[in-house]
Amino acid sequence: MSEIQHLATPFSYSSAVVAGDYAFIALHRGFGDDFETQCKGALDGIRQTLERIEVPLSSLVKVTVWIKHIQDLPAMEKLFTEYFELGRYPARMTATTEFYDPDCLVMVEGIAFCRS
Repeated sequence: MSEIQHLATPFSYSSAVVAGDYAFIALHRGFGDDFETQCKGALDGIRQTLERIEVPLSSLVKVTVWIKHIQDLPAMEKLFTEYFELGRYPARMTATTEFYDPDCLVMVEGIAFCRS
């Protein structure tokens, strides 16, 4: 059995856990006054987390996007076309939720394939 790698945070979760050929990416959120800024921040945060384990963003195979307002779905769709190659998007589930932090508009979590 291979070793499990945790990318710790100061909180009670890891930003990523690498187990075998997969990295499980925990919640990432962006900060800012609008949805686009926060969504870009979340996706950039996931990219930075994946860079720490030497995995490109294109290796993301599954994401769950939690948004506060369903009206932000078209903006999220557009942003995904900026971060991923046409036709090579990760599998995705999007849902609405209320967040603990009242200023939070979006959070993203995912799974990446790590084997070369």
